[in-house]
Order: sequence, then structure tokens, then C-alpha cells
Amino acid sequence: MSRPAFGGGELPAVFPDWSPYQDLDSAARAYLRDPEVALEALGGVLRGATVLGFTLERFVNEVNGVWQEVVVCDGSRLILWHGEDVAPGDGPPGSMTSSLRVVPLSSVTEVGCRRRLTRTPSGQARVDSIDVYLLLSSLDEAGAAPAAPGEDHQAVRHDALRFGKTLDDGGAGQIARLEEFARLVASMVGRPTL
Repeated sequence: MSRPAFGGGELPAVFPDWSPYQDLDSAARAYLRDPEVALEALGGVLRGATVLGFTLERFVNEVNGVWQEVVVCDGSRLILWHGEDVAPGDGPPGSMTSSLRVVPLSSVTEVGCRRRLTRTPSGQARVDSIDVYLLLSSLDEAGAAPAAPGEDHQAVRHDALRFGKTLDDGGAGQIARLEEFARLVASMVGRPTL
């Protein structure tokens, strides 16, 4: 089973596992549909900075096609690349967007990591999903939350970055790598950056 890909090729329905690759270049080339686009955009910002950790995400939705994301930590910044196919009718066939965002680590105010554990028949605990969020000091672009009944003002909603992996979507290796990424970022929050 496959789906049409950017540039006219075929896209496998099951993506390769990026978790065995410790360097960004190899992981991106193994996992992303458009690694050259992502690596060129990221390289323009990294400019030789050391990649301390990263996480990758990719999925296919029924409206826009392929959605891809890379998040890199270089010790002082989070650099996020996002690529997404353009919805039919919003551009020529095969069009995609490529977006870049740089977030200083100093703007991360909180790191949260929730693991769901299940028990194997032998009673051993096993992680079968992980959800990670990074709360930022910046305000959510969507605006403030509506005021609660009886309150005069709207609640301020801070921006957050969210990532998740499951055994079905990524497998145990990607769950472990996302947890490793969350721990890396958490270890730097509140510390002086270089």
C-alpha cells in the first residue's frame, strides 16, 4: 500500500523507523519524505552549531497529505521545521509548505512528560505511549481563552509545543527517543544558556 508523494513518487504507508539513527542527517533521510528541504532549512539556522538532540514526526492525513516535523535542540534554541502538503485547490498539484521557527530555550517555562504504562502478562511495566509538552512564555497566536462565567477578563493562554509517540505510531524506539529529547530540554530549562 502506498500514497502519492511530493514530486510524483510513491510514499510507503508505513514509515521507516528513525530511532536507531543518532545523527540528524541520517535520521531525516531515513524517515522524512523531503529530507533535503528540511535539512537545508535547518542548516541555514544551525550554521555549524552542535545538535544535542532532536525528534521527528510524520503522518498522512486525508485532506492535505503528508505532514512532517523536525525539532532540534542545540543548547540555546529549539529549531522547528515543519513541512506540509498544500490542500487540493490551494495551489498547484504537488505543492507543499516549508516553515521554520526558532524558539530560545530561555522561553521554555515548563516541560511535561506523561508516559502510559501497561503490564505485560509477566507483570512487567512497559511504556506504550508518551506525550510531551513544552510550555512557552509567548502567548498562543489563537488568542485568549474565553472568560469563565462570572469573570470580567479573558484567560491568557500560553503557547505550547506538543509531541507524542505510541507503540502503533513510532514504536518503542521512537518513544524512547522522544523521552530522551524531553529530558534533554528539561535539563536545560532555567539554566543559563551559552
